[in-house]
Amino acid sequence: MDGYAVRAEALEKRYGEKRALDSFDLEVREGTVHGLLGPNGAGKTTAVRILSTLIRLDGGSATVAGLDVVRQAREVRARIGLTGQYAAVDEVLTGRQNLEMFGRLFHLGGRRARLRAAELLEQFDLTDAADKGVGKYSGGMRRRLDLAASMILAPAVLFLDEPTTGLDPRSRGEVWQSVRALVAGGTTVLLTTQYLEEADRLASRITVIDQGRAIADDTPDGLKNLVGGDRIEVVVAERSDIPQVVKVVARVTDGEPEADETELRVHAPVTDRVTALTEVARTLQDEGVRVEDIGLRRPSLDDVFLRLTGHRTEKEAAA
Repeated sequence: MDGYAVRAEALEKRYGEKRALDSFDLEVREGTVHGLLGPNGAGKTTAVRILSTLIRLDGGSATVAGLDVVRQAREVRARIGLTGQYAAVDEVLTGRQNLEMFGRLFHLGGRRARLRAAELLEQFDLTDAADKGVGKYSGGMRRRLDLAASMILAPAVLFLDEPTTGLDPRSRGEVWQSVRALVAGGTTVLLTTQYLEEADRLASRITVIDQGRAIADDTPDGLKNLVGGDRIEVVVAERSDIPQVVKVVARVTDGEPEADETELRVHAPVTDRVTALTEVARTLQDEGVRVEDIGLRRPSLDDVFLRLTGHRTEKEAAA
């Protein structure tokens, strides 16, 4: 597979006049988590559906595990796992019964299905809850069981399409831990998400997609460097003080300070971080500006996304 578990070149998918994917390119290295980051409607789920052979492409080409997704679709399906935005497990059955059922659906036979179910329950830390009804599971436990079900055949490539949608922070952390364990065992994961923190923590490389096109591809740190280095950020108590803060911050930056009048925040990139922070804090105090918060921070993926697309992801905008 020449080091790549997934490759897509100039993918096209159209629904009437709408282009869901527009010459979309993607390369995912073996044994890594690769994040596909973008807002609703950007084309993330469409890309996953094509790569997992659920829908056909209208143009371009793609391979998964070295197999062509059109000409070798049956072989591709035998090498992949797929988990969507909502758990596909049966809440009436127990965790063990769910996994054994999936094993039989994949033609493992009764004995092998039982053995594989027991292995996965242990791997995903669900042994203690194995014989409880899934309806009594927490959200994080359901998602871990769903991940376990997608691993019945030990796939080479696992597609996770927004796997932590709707989960609380604790449950999301449980899923992250399970994903890291899968990759440590050699599985390649393509993760689509709107959660910027999720992409930052899990992915070794991220592709940003917007309006069906890949608009950036790099490591999380590489993407953040697109925005620049450290940034000074000042939050004031009064909106009327923002113009004065912009003037003060402008003295310590080569860039143009940005002001958010809704959040009463002014921020700008700086090179000499300590000197800039000290000078701005002292000057604002001398001028009688009431400051709620002042500090330095690294650019976030939210900054990157805003710079590349001109808007925030829906998750961040709603936060």
